[in-house]
Amino acid sequence: MIADVKKSAEQKMRKTVETLRVDLAKVRTGRAHAGLLDHIMVDYYGTPTPVPQAANVTLLDARTIGVTPWEKKLTGAIEKAIRDSDLGLNPATSGDTVRVPMPALTEERRKELIKVVRHEGENARVAVRNVRRDAIHHLKDLLKQKKVAEDEERRAQDDIQKLTDRYVGEIDKLLQQKEADLMAV
Repeated sequence: MIADVKKSAEQKMRKTVETLRVDLAKVRTGRAHAGLLDHIMVDYYGTPTPVPQAANVTLLDARTIGVTPWEKKLTGAIEKAIRDSDLGLNPATSGDTVRVPMPALTEERRKELIKVVRHEGENARVAVRNVRRDAIHHLKDLLKQKKVAEDEERRAQDDIQKLTDRYVGEIDKLLQQKEADLMAV
């Protein structure tokens, strides 16, 4: 029973950290990377489809992403989807390839992005702490039902606190890496 509570808490905390990792990858730095367009949807025969599933996404150079649609008539739709996205990019079509240049980040924009990153990190920390709270509440219920002994419950609470500390530490490390990426010129 206690093992199930711990295992469930750890899985939820791990999922929270992975979600944060995915969210931070969407926040753009000055460098181009193909994963930047993963969450942009394009209308593919009436179905919203992620750009990487409708086109070949490659890096042309350090600051330019190249998007080559598998069907030429999608070129305009992909260009429009990228332009309308929240990334602030201005794609240009050359032949059947959409070129997406990455503008250099200004100091002001970098600071705004760091605020966004810190907010995402705080949300992840809160989620991990909520998992801890729920797990400890579950342990106390088990104790009230006399399914576990007091010392077992206390040890399990300590283990869950250690898990929480470990995952909050991972979150902090991810935030430091992303902030360093954002401040790199």
